[in-house]
Amino acid sequence: MNQIDISVIIVTWNSEKWIKRCIDSILATSGDLKIEIIVVDNFSQDKTVDILNAYDSKKNLIKNTSNLGYAKGCNRGLKIAQGNYTLLLNPDTEITENSLKKMLDFMEVNPVAGALGPQLLDFQGQIQPSCRKFPNYKLLLWELSGLSRLCPKSKIFGAWKMGDFDFKSTREVEQPMGSALFLRKEVIDQIGFMDERFFLFYNDVDFCFRTKQAGWKIYFYPEARIFHSKGASTSQVKVKMIILSHWGHFLYLKKYHSSGLRGILLLLFVLGLFFTSVLRITFHFLKKLSPTKKRVLFNFL
Repeated sequence: MNQIDISVIIVTWNSEKWIKRCIDSILATSGDLKIEIIVVDNFSQDKTVDILNAYDSKKNLIKNTSNLGYAKGCNRGLKIAQGNYTLLLNPDTEITENSLKKMLDFMEVNPVAGALGPQLLDFQGQIQPSCRKFPNYKLLLWELSGLSRLCPKSKIFGAWKMGDFDFKSTREVEQPMGSALFLRKEVIDQIGFMDERFFLFYNDVDFCFRTKQAGWKIYFYPEARIFHSKGASTSQVKVKMIILSHWGHFLYLKKYHSSGLRGILLLLFVLGLFFTSVLRITFHFLKKLSPTKKRVLFNFL
């Protein structure tokens, strides 16, 4: 076994607001665990790198000369990670006391567990729903038709986002969010790294799907808790993130659900995703308008 217990890999991009609190929380809660922190910076244009440089030998810093995206950035960290376990962690997070050890202990006593997702909380202490089922055409139909919004807690219509689950108990799941994903080294050795075709979104979905395909189980484990400010980086370029999110969705469907007659369904859902992206971008710009401009616009319409 390796001497390092956990490799924590953080991919940053303009994360000056969060990264110090994130790293400080790792150092403060690691206890007797042997931790290595690997930060991969995707060409931040703020003070992120300056903040990271102040930590000297407490972390490994990889500075990319362009924004390579999350999957490529993450893979650069995975290639040098030495830990028996790896925690993929967003910079807009803070780890609570003993959570690192709790995740490691859970994996140690559950050898069939290949990955684990902790309970995510916002900074007011409210639980963030953080697991989903793997996308398929039936689940996406409920999303695009609006039935998932009308019946979010339904086991049928709200199944994709697991609306019927309160995220308070340990259970086997399909896909925890990549914001905090705890991995066994043997899984990475077996299935390989992130698929770099997924620039930002759905790389975690794809990785979890391959983990399950390889015969491993994935768990949600609420005894380990991590604070998370959802969308801290992606909200900086909202329109681009909407487009990339839907592009990732398309790539996932194309990779796993495009053979035979399902290719026709893929085409139909591409049209649906395009329509949905137009609506999301439109509402984004409408929310940014002042009340006066909104009145002028609606009077014109």
